[in-house]
Amino acid sequence: MSERYSREALREAYQHCWFVVARSQDIAQPKAAVLLGRDLVVFRDKDGKACVTDRYCIHRGGDLSQGEICDTGVRCPYHGWTFDGESGQCTGIPALRDVSKFPAKAPKINAYPVIERFEHVWTCLKEPMFDLPDPEEIKELQLDWRAAAPIPVEIGFMAATENFNDMAHFAFVHGGSMGNVSPIVDSMQISREGREVATTIWYPSVPGSNFSSMGDSWMHYKNFAPGIATILYDYGEGGHRYLVDFPSPVDYERAIIYWGSATSADFKYGSADEILALETEVFNEDTPVVSRIVPKEVPLDGTRREFSCPADVLTLNYRRAVMDVVDQIQARFGYRQMQAAE
Repeated sequence: MSERYSREALREAYQHCWFVVARSQDIAQPKAAVLLGRDLVVFRDKDGKACVTDRYCIHRGGDLSQGEICDTGVRCPYHGWTFDGESGQCTGIPALRDVSKFPAKAPKINAYPVIERFEHVWTCLKEPMFDLPDPEEIKELQLDWRAAAPIPVEIGFMAATENFNDMAHFAFVHGGSMGNVSPIVDSMQISREGREVATTIWYPSVPGSNFSSMGDSWMHYKNFAPGIATILYDYGEGGHRYLVDFPSPVDYERAIIYWGSATSADFKYGSADEILALETEVFNEDTPVVSRIVPKEVPLDGTRREFSCPADVLTLNYRRAVMDVVDQIQARFGYRQMQAAE
């Protein structure tokens, strides 16, 4: 067993990575979230800026996800203390009659960096190791985005990401949505550069599938370790559509799959809403199957022996990329310090 990839070491390393904590459309009111075991609250301040802070008030533990937005931040529902969403600084204590009694060193809660991208809210619990990707290949497509309903799953986020990348399960899990897909997975050329893993396959139209009217396409898979997976579908003159998967770790064996889809301005085979509905059926077919796999998370620590085949080459390269990311984080921030922090 490699202690460098134990669940405790991975949790510490992943705190330096960006993960989704909410859809952009869901935070008009404070919303609870859990990331890597940390209780958070996500909300928009009075200026419309997305904010992420610790969920519980430092006074007496009031639940800020049940609070309200005010001019000075988010207000605790218990005693009315208010906190600035960007700095976490306490901005008001209603019980103080004399404002001069306000602490010179005002108390604060933890506030975290925020990026809104792909119609989702992203945060990082500690200093980010990498920038959040902004893929060049989609910038000219004038994409019309839809953020799907998040899916809670009883598996780790790596296992969820691998399922998105896995092609060998199509014939056995997705017969309802994808039709009579061949179980054979042809050989793939994989490119891996840093934390990016990519491959391209030709996907012929399957008669009777929900997608058959779209015709043949190139599927361009790209992963950004540890937890971002994308597929760009290229239909030639029929346009493009884009499918994204952002599983977020609640803890080691539970995740929330945030995902979405987008269509290019010249896409000819349906609206963005229609494509989202088709892909929702695909994701719903996955959930009851992947929720029963054992182990619940990819065993990077070597505690379980697995047998792989050539069809697994994309997911195996994804695993190596995640391990490289963890190695880089431990080298930069100090593996020994991480151990001491656990």
